[in-house]
Amino acid sequence: MSPRVAIITDSTAYLPQQAMERHGIIAVPLTVVLGNRALEEGTEVSARSVAQALQRRTSVTTSRPSPAAFAATYRSVAEAGAEGIVSLHLSAEMSGTYDAAVLAAREVPVPVRVVDTGMVAMALGFCALAAAETVEAGGTLDEAVVAAEKRAEGTSAYFYVDTLDYLRRGGRIGAAQALLGSALAVKPLLQLDGGRIELLEKVRTASKAIARLEELVVGRAGSSPVDIAVHHLAAADRAEQLAARLRNRVPGLAELHVSEVGAVIGAHTGPGLLGAVLSPRS
Repeated sequence: MSPRVAIITDSTAYLPQQAMERHGIIAVPLTVVLGNRALEEGTEVSARSVAQALQRRTSVTTSRPSPAAFAATYRSVAEAGAEGIVSLHLSAEMSGTYDAAVLAAREVPVPVRVVDTGMVAMALGFCALAAAETVEAGGTLDEAVVAAEKRAEGTSAYFYVDTLDYLRRGGRIGAAQALLGSALAVKPLLQLDGGRIELLEKVRTASKAIARLEELVVGRAGSSPVDIAVHHLAAADRAEQLAARLRNRVPGLAELHVSEVGAVIGAHTGPGLLGAVLSPRS
């Protein structure tokens, strides 16, 4: 990637490592606290260890990167020749990461455009890729921001979780919604809406919920070119089976990524998560 404009994101984008290296994208890590140990996502703690901790009912919390961590990253890319920085982050409705990046942007000697994408996981990752590809094609700082924002506007994300309890504990969904789901013994389908995780539908069984998730993705995808990411936590078989069906059913499929989410998202969703992100290509 041209050094004129650097693309920064955070560790919740869950971009494939090869894609990050190919496009020169840098991810600033969030922190997961297991018991009394603070660990960096992506290097010091895995989603699987978080899933095991949750099952043992060990305390698991998450925290944003510090402004100092962002400032150090911004200075590093500036010293390497970047004349501008696009910094793309998970929804400010879910995390203080965006606010930390805004504070850090004031301390560096080059222009930094900090963007609240309203997204998370590969919904955020696709925004970072759009910005990087724009820069590689000769685009400016502002054009890279526009490309990321346009990608975010068209991107949808749907999630199935075995229980809403983990989202309730972390304050990512209302207690009333979580208790209703538990009382009715339903399986929840969620979506990203306005930067928040919202309850979309309540389905009676896991198999029906996953089938409904598939139908939502296929219907939303249509026949135009679209990239899809399938995410999971401790549910690799489910994810591979869903991905195989989507390969057969989405005629405009361009790229399909299958990956386990990282520790931060895993801490809030719990084991059994199955998600699908679809991002139309312009």
